[in-house]
Amino acid sequence: MRRTANAHDLFAALGDETRLRLVSRLSSGPSSIAGLTDGEKMSRQAITKHLRVLEGAGLVKTEKHGRESIVRLELARFDDARKWLDVIERQWEQALGRLRKFVEDD
Repeated sequence: MRRTANAHDLFAALGDETRLRLVSRLSSGPSSIAGLTDGEKMSRQAITKHLRVLEGAGLVKTEKHGRESIVRLELARFDDARKWLDVIERQWEQALGRLRKFVEDD
């Protein structure tokens, strides 16, 4: 698992509604930037800006194919997110267990 600072970048990138929608669209497979712009109410330039944030967080990778840029998800980075959420879940379960024990011992 990567450092905490990188986890911040990861979850900050996913915390934006537009970026989360782009990730959802990419979950069905790679797409061109033009394809990701279809159906959106924002410009290609705005979509590209959001994709740069996702790429900076390691969530997507963009490759040039001729004049077209193809974007695909980086699945390993989503595994990092799952691992962080698993850690948080275990911490909550332990805290709730301690609370339950405290309440039941009273």
